[in-house]
Amino acid sequence: MRDAFSLEGKAAIVTGAGSGIGRAIALAFAGAGASVACADIDATAANDTCAAIAADRCLPLRCDVSKEVDAAAAASSTVEAFGAIHVLVNAAAATDPNGTVLDLERADWDRVFAVNVTGAFLMSRAVLPTIIAAGGGSIIHIASQLGRVAGPNRAVYCATKGAVIQLAKAMAVDHAAQNVRVNALSPGAVATRRLVHRYGDMDTARRIGGPKHLLMRLGEPEEIAQAALFLASDAASFVTGSDLLVDGGYTTV
Repeated sequence: MRDAFSLEGKAAIVTGAGSGIGRAIALAFAGAGASVACADIDATAANDTCAAIAADRCLPLRCDVSKEVDAAAAASSTVEAFGAIHVLVNAAAATDPNGTVLDLERADWDRVFAVNVTGAFLMSRAVLPTIIAAGGGSIIHIASQLGRVAGPNRAVYCATKGAVIQLAKAMAVDHAAQNVRVNALSPGAVATRRLVHRYGDMDTARRIGGPKHLLMRLGEPEEIAQAALFLASDAASFVTGSDLLVDGGYTTV
């Protein structure tokens, strides 16, 4: 009997695959049998992720998801390498500055939206025709618990993550008849370099951020990757238009 969580015979594109959650997802998909295109704006980081995957099942791609030409090239290169695309994970995210709407510069606002929201749109538009041609598949937008609840001085981040949650729902409505499932995946605070940027070091992030979750700790990238594997696989065949919270209880109280 086929393992419902298996991705054998499937091909996936993961953006932001050079580090953090994106890297963990790429590795989890490869471990489940998928061929994976690892897309990242940092070509060296994309290559590093691919080095941990069998060479014939991994394709490193330098891709700025905010640029239409890069998104189209990523889709084309993946089809050329693997013959099809069945799964897209939009995990690329801009480093957002702290600030209220009074503090943020317009350029910062535009840049974060360009990567977090427009990037998800451009990658989805580039990949969807191929997923449809393959008979359907799964698209996963990595959102955040802060797409549901607000945090202080996180105006642009909250706005973008709320937007991709709604984008997933709209796409799920539009493409259900084509057998394309679309979901958002919302982590809580996860132990990646993004938290080092925000808190200064990981020990401080764990001390301050951990207790904000019912489980009294930060999440790990591999924990988010397992949730993404579920949404990508046949185990989630009746799941679309949802926002899967993997937030250690952050939004419960």
